[in-house]
Amino acid sequence: MSGMIKLKSMQEIKLMREAGRIVAEVLQEMENSIKVGITTAMLDKIAEKLIRRHGAEPAFLGYNNFPASICASVNNEVVHGIPGLRRLEEGDIISIDVGVRLNGYYGDAAATFPAGKISPEAQKLIDVTRRSLQKAIEAMQVGNRLSDVSHAVQDYVEGNSLSVVRNYVGHGIGEAMHEEPQVPNFGLPGRGPALQPGLVLAIEPMVNTGSWEVKVLKDKWTVVTGDGSLSAHFEHTVALGDNGPEILTTSNLT
Repeated sequence: MSGMIKLKSMQEIKLMREAGRIVAEVLQEMENSIKVGITTAMLDKIAEKLIRRHGAEPAFLGYNNFPASICASVNNEVVHGIPGLRRLEEGDIISIDVGVRLNGYYGDAAATFPAGKISPEAQKLIDVTRRSLQKAIEAMQVGNRLSDVSHAVQDYVEGNSLSVVRNYVGHGIGEAMHEEPQVPNFGLPGRGPALQPGLVLAIEPMVNTGSWEVKVLKDKWTVVTGDGSLSAHFEHTVALGDNGPEILTTSNLT
């Protein structure tokens, strides 16, 4: 495995598990708080308050000058949506990405939620994206190759007639929010470094109902689908042990 990839000790994984537990609790609180009429800025305020109550820091706030504690991406927004005055409407879907830093280590996870009653198309998108993350985690086994994780996402998503965003990828995580290796959500199996115990990845499928192509808005953060189609995003921080993968950002969102 590349020397740039930092394998984690059991103690480091324990610290990341504690950060991940906070991330999971914040996402659960987001799910409980999302309703028609709430603004994305209100959700951001709720999330930041909960993160700080646990003695942790919002990992995104100030990261490359990002102005908020969560990313809140609605409908055709893929990732990196900036919370603001937008109110959720009936039928919207919203992807919430949360990162925290606790005791020098990071946790990172995301999920896509409905606002009110959503269309069958939107529900399928959410279900397939969530399941593709599960497939990727199942492929994170000692002796497998990194691209086996990537391929698991692409195979499941495209098998359900949806498309995988290619411009943005998952990543290693630990004492930095973004570490090596990059984890694409597409690719041929059996490529890249062999997976070893101590590897910790933030695996995060981003899936569109239309084309995989995306663009960045003038705010230089918000990524949207190129064709205006819906997008969903799920993510977990996952550690690889001798007996297989462990989700560190544990919640009932898997």
